[in-house]
Amino acid sequence: TVLSEKPTTFTITVTSEAGENDETVQTTLKFTYREKYPDETPLYEIVSQENLDDNDVTDIIKLLEQQAEENLGMVMIFTLVSAVQEKLNEIVDQIKTRREEEKKQKEREAEEEEKQRFHGTPVTIENFLNWKAKFDAELLEIKRKKMKEEEQAGKNKLSGKQLFEMDHNLDTSDIQFLEEAGNSVEVDESLFQEMDDLELEDEDDDPDYNPVNLDSD
Repeated sequence: TVLSEKPTTFTITVTSEAGENDETVQTTLKFTYREKYPDETPLYEIVSQENLDDNDVTDIIKLLEQQAEENLGMVMIFTLVSAVQEKLNEIVDQIKTRREEEKKQKEREAEEEEKQRFHGTPVTIENFLNWKAKFDAELLEIKRKKMKEEEQAGKNKLSGKQLFEMDHNLDTSDIQFLEEAGNSVEVDESLFQEMDDLELEDEDDDPDYNPVNLDSD
């Protein structure tokens, strides 16, 4: 594609042959003739590219520079474009190899990561002492917290005397319960021993016993 005639400027798009999966690489070169061309090299640059990485672009520029110097004094555009065409064919062939290398590299990294996770961090005196100091500090903090909670619970727990002083009805609550219950309190005698095995005093043995008077002996 001619862009101008003074100076002569044009672009040529170069595409590789189809590689694996019919993929191709492509670049568009821009040339400008200098006044003394071909006795001096033309100006050249890459104006666009497809499926090429930065290293590929750098290699193509170096290739153009080399070919231009080697063909100085001769019409060289066809030679330059042919060299780039061959380079693109090499690149498209290398794509498969690159992908395989990238896949292998990722597998190696994953394997190394898994191995590192399996083996863990090697224990040295230094990292063990660091771990122990941290562990002891955490354990001490747990003990302090537990002691504080127990101390606080002890402060909040009332003694029997304090409960009695707060509620004077506690001394009669049991008696009141028995009076209200009367004979309705059921006892499962199977929970106890055989009555004959128990050494119980006969009610008649206590002359002061009065089942009606709860205050009696």
